[in-house]
Amino acid sequence: MSAQGSGPGPARAPAPRRAIPLGLLRHGATDWNRSQRLQGRNDQPLRDDEAARLRRCALPPVPVFDQLLCSPLRRARETAAALGLDCRVEPALVEMDWGAWEGQRPAELRAGGDPAFAAAEGRGLDLLPPGGESPRMVQHRLSAWLPGLDRPTLAVTHKGVIRALLALAHDWPMLGRAPARLDWQRLHVMLLVDGRLRPWCYNLPLAGEAPAADARER
Repeated sequence: MSAQGSGPGPARAPAPRRAIPLGLLRHGATDWNRSQRLQGRNDQPLRDDEAARLRRCALPPVPVFDQLLCSPLRRARETAAALGLDCRVEPALVEMDWGAWEGQRPAELRAGGDPAFAAAEGRGLDLLPPGGESPRMVQHRLSAWLPGLDRPTLAVTHKGVIRALLALAHDWPMLGRAPARLDWQRLHVMLLVDGRLRPWCYNLPLAGEAPAADARER
């Protein structure tokens, strides 16, 4: 006599996937931001008026983050401090290295300061400044960092880092129109699901002050 239930049982539903929120907040403006210079690893401080603006702001009440991280660069650390956030420095969140183009204005480089710049812009993820880092390289270092996240995390970081993660979440080659229009004074939240980054909600306003009208990505 065969034992009851010895055959294969009913198919089981897959275990629920754990989604870990990753909040991304760009640092406040520096003098180089206002003058539209490529900033990269240059360690510029926040403008005084920008630090004052951030002191009037706060993170939105949701989502709640259990881990607070920031780039090692001064502008990110000062942004976190102005918002009253006790962040731990995370080297992986440092800005893309613009190499020889650091401190230059893109409009001037396009106009003839460096003819290689326009050609490089057409390479999307593989735009590689002389002596610098491409967005794809930024993705590679972030991809090594992401699997270590095990709880809801806020990262105070940089435009280049956020764009690299946006491209990763949307499979965007950084050519043509971006998959989302980001306001650089607002909070953007993605989800890490089964080791893969996915879009969730963008442009969450900070409490305390509305963003400037020109803060959106052009």
